[in-house]
Amino acid sequence: MSRSWISPGVAYLTRGVLSVVVPAASSVVIVVRLASLRGFRVSPWLMSAVVLGAAPLWFAAYVLADGKLQQRKANRLGARLVPRVQGKWPGNLDKVADMVLRSEDAYIGQPILDEIKVLGPTINFRFVWEDFIMTTEPQHVKTILATDFDNYVKGARFREAADSVLGTGVFNSDGETWKLHRSMTRPFFTHDRIGHFEIFDRHADHAISLAKERFRLGLAIDFQDLISKFTLDSASEFLFGHCIDSLSAGLPYPYNATESTNAVQRDNAAAAFSDAFSQAQQTINRRVSIGQTWRLAEILADSTAQHMKVVDAFLDPILKDALEKNSTTAGLDRTEFVDDQTLVDHLVNLTSDFKIIKDETLNILLAGRDTTASTLTSAIYLLAMHPEFLTRLREEIISKVGLTRRPTYDDIKELKYLRAVLNETLRLFPAVPFDVRESIHDTTLTSPEPGKKPLISYSVLLMHRRKDLWGPDALEFDPDRWLDERMKKYLIPNPFIFLPFNAGPRICLGQQFAYNEMSFMLIRLLQSFSVITLSPESQEPAMRPPTWWAEKDGRQAIERFRPRNHLTLYAKARFIFMCYAGI
Repeated sequence: MSRSWISPGVAYLTRGVLSVVVPAASSVVIVVRLASLRGFRVSPWLMSAVVLGAAPLWFAAYVLADGKLQQRKANRLGARLVPRVQGKWPGNLDKVADMVLRSEDAYIGQPILDEIKVLGPTINFRFVWEDFIMTTEPQHVKTILATDFDNYVKGARFREAADSVLGTGVFNSDGETWKLHRSMTRPFFTHDRIGHFEIFDRHADHAISLAKERFRLGLAIDFQDLISKFTLDSASEFLFGHCIDSLSAGLPYPYNATESTNAVQRDNAAAAFSDAFSQAQQTINRRVSIGQTWRLAEILADSTAQHMKVVDAFLDPILKDALEKNSTTAGLDRTEFVDDQTLVDHLVNLTSDFKIIKDETLNILLAGRDTTASTLTSAIYLLAMHPEFLTRLREEIISKVGLTRRPTYDDIKELKYLRAVLNETLRLFPAVPFDVRESIHDTTLTSPEPGKKPLISYSVLLMHRRKDLWGPDALEFDPDRWLDERMKKYLIPNPFIFLPFNAGPRICLGQQFAYNEMSFMLIRLLQSFSVITLSPESQEPAMRPPTWWAEKDGRQAIERFRPRNHLTLYAKARFIFMCYAGI
């Protein structure tokens, strides 16, 4: 993770000014010198004014020529250009402004979906004359992730936007660096490792006990807060051998709590770490959304710097301690993987490079905490919205596991309806709703575009909700679609319509770990609670979905929360639930 005393904005402007001033100055010097040799006197100041004044014309000529060049490339490849969003202002600046203004209240993905309805499933936003292609077409996503994998990389633009947070970790690297990180972490996610449920059980008991304490007071809980702490504590112990213990901070009180109970949540270093890491991810998302000019919004300072200081202060001592312990075993074989090793133990056996270890640790922590917490939050929300499915799931759990026994790996494999509930949750609310790639070479996508290293984004969230791919009930929550004839009709013939864990060489290594943790926690919750309901009165009025959502079509008409995303999906405000004890 780069740390520079020069802000991103200053560095960007400096490079931009130099790229203009140096050629302009060179042109002036050459013209004045040639005129002098021919006996003409030309004022350098006049020539400078002419050159600089013509800059907009040169830029317009460049944009026009670039468009012609792309069209010629498309013709040469027998393709057509991706349909472009057409704004009223130059560079589609009105479209940029509209997306920024709508980002606060619009339903997730809605501004993109509005353009897709007009232009088709693959479009080019062409923001500020920069290609930004968005696709929800399964065959295109298959090409990007699998069949033409080597041509689609994370790319320099995403790496630069995420470098100050993710460094060169597995989610922010390409080529040999990516292969190195992938090979380092792969042995850790084995069947034997993911079958160990003791850690899940200990933290699940702690989380559920905190919830029960709050319910005894007649108060609702912020489930997203609770489950994020559960996944952070579980992931930190599983990955570091050091529990961050964020659950010890307690739970926030709901909006409608009385003054006597509306106490301030206890200070906790883990909570500060968690919040700082989330804020840093939000900055990455904003940078990618803005495009290459994101640096202009960070003229005074790097927006992630203060957040990463908190992250560093918390994480660095843990990693340094692991390195010091490893130095005492210098004579041992470092290549053997020991079953009771943590991820950090495993990494320090492979390298002593602190940056590599830290970058990879943060990347895997992001996957281990945020994605699992996102899906569990969405699952509980959907079950609260559909009590008939909650009752059916609880009946399956009690019949196979009982009310008190800790579930095993074999139990989870037998719970078919539980897997259907999780898959249906991941379909409607995938933990990573949007992702980006950058093409290396001119290419085609079964009809779209060649281009000059365009940034290509794909949305599994929008793809998962397409009625032409999933049927007329695609926007409805129905776990039975994973158990009935709809599986054979839609998913089996076209498996790339469901990609909650990515696909191809970058498919999630921790997929089974995530399924196990989510299954385990849902089992424990439904062993303890028979009814789960939303409690909108416990939420700040300003954080509830806008009333005008109900007048629209699609899921936003029925949604009871505001889904948002940074690198992963989350609920904008507190996700409030009331639960009732099982019988």
